[in-house]
Amino acid sequence: MKIVIADSYAALPGDLDWSGIEEMGECVFYEYTRPEDLALRAADAEILLTNKTPVTAADMERMPHLRYIGLMITGLNLIDMDAARQRGITITNIPHYSTESVAQMAISHLLHITMPIGELSRQVKDGCWQSDYEQIARNTYQIELSGLTMAIVGLGAIGTRVAEMARGFGMKILAHTSKSPIELPSYIEKADSLEELFSRADVLSLHCPLTAQTQRMVSADRLALMKPTAILLNMSRGSLIDEKVLASALNEGRLYAAGLDVLAEEPPRMDHPLLKARNCHITPHMGWNTDAARLRLSRTIKENLRAFISGHPVNVV
Repeated sequence: MKIVIADSYAALPGDLDWSGIEEMGECVFYEYTRPEDLALRAADAEILLTNKTPVTAADMERMPHLRYIGLMITGLNLIDMDAARQRGITITNIPHYSTESVAQMAISHLLHITMPIGELSRQVKDGCWQSDYEQIARNTYQIELSGLTMAIVGLGAIGTRVAEMARGFGMKILAHTSKSPIELPSYIEKADSLEELFSRADVLSLHCPLTAQTQRMVSADRLALMKPTAILLNMSRGSLIDEKVLASALNEGRLYAAGLDVLAEEPPRMDHPLLKARNCHITPHMGWNTDAARLRLSRTIKENLRAFISGHPVNVV
């Protein structure tokens, strides 16, 4: 059985081994694979594992032996799901491995924006405390979270964990979710619409999947509803946001700040409008990358593959 790993370094960058998978078949490892190279590299594969390399319907047509695609992530947006189902290809993902880490990244962005410790530390080391403490105090804008409204789009595992963490800071929780009000904890209020959510948010945090319905859900019209003091957080998928519109809102002072761990194009071109946008803080899609999360990822990749080979697949999507 031939197993092709399209982007091994992206999933497990060098410090975790693939020994369990190597025992299951003939393995071919590629550190990275460009989309245009995938069909050639996996032409005779029965099993394909991918972390960042998309798999299109055209790719699948050129992989006649493909029986299984193992997503080494939680999200499903890399795969043409309809094409895979039509061809009888089993697809699995890695649910919940990074819930704690991604939720922590969301809160880290929020704290970085509301209490700019890095900048304050730099000023201390530059001698500003000694020379002009009053100027530091005047020029530093800090925000207390208690009593503010954390608005969350999507109450899956990560969104729910962010809600719990935000509650710990004394924030009020408002959510847009498919769950009914009776399914929600008493401290979470359900918004009637996205428009209500955007207009009431002091902090808006995105935790929904990328679909045709959610693509660019953060639009010009919805951003116009937000308070100029509001903060936008996105740890989900970059294409949930109209990024040019967001850059304009930040630069024009119509939105206070943004904390982003994802962009529509990763890595971004150097002329990407958000790279120079006012008060926009970007990390390179690292929320999942704690040691604990990657150990869970490594273990589940192997468990998923072993279960498929045994004829009893798990985590099928």
